[in-house]
Amino acid sequence: MAEQHPSPDGRAFALLLQGLASEMNLLGHDFASAQGLHSTDVQALLAVLRAADGGGVTPGKLREQLALTSGAVTAVLDRLERAGHVTRTRDANDRRQVRVQHNPGATRMAGRWFGPVAERTELVRREFSAAELDVVVRFLARMTEELEQLRVDRRDGAEQ
Repeated sequence: MAEQHPSPDGRAFALLLQGLASEMNLLGHDFASAQGLHSTDVQALLAVLRAADGGGVTPGKLREQLALTSGAVTAVLDRLERAGHVTRTRDANDRRQVRVQHNPGATRMAGRWFGPVAERTELVRREFSAAELDVVVRFLARMTEELEQLRVDRRDGAEQ
């Protein structure tokens, strides 16, 4: 069973969240370095890998998600394509539309790197009851929603 920690005050709680975010960020940077990629390339590759419908993602959607210019997205996709991680194809229904899909090797490469992360996540997850995990999931989902909205608001100039 996991060691019991006292309930943190607001500052201590924020520091714990910052520590988790920092470790995840550092893992991503290490992955980028090991693959000879820029950290933005990794964010784009992860977005392509997350495109669950199998139809890939459009460069415009990547531009939105990563807050990049069209030119920057093109440069990122050029690098990922040269590295063999993604393929750009024309949409069968609308030839003007480009779809970006990951290549099978990208999935294997990411799996080798992030597999141990998933194993450690599972190790920790098993230390908690279903009820505790329900609360954790609700918290993480809400934090993600709020931070996404803050990011969008700041980009749109709604929050200064």
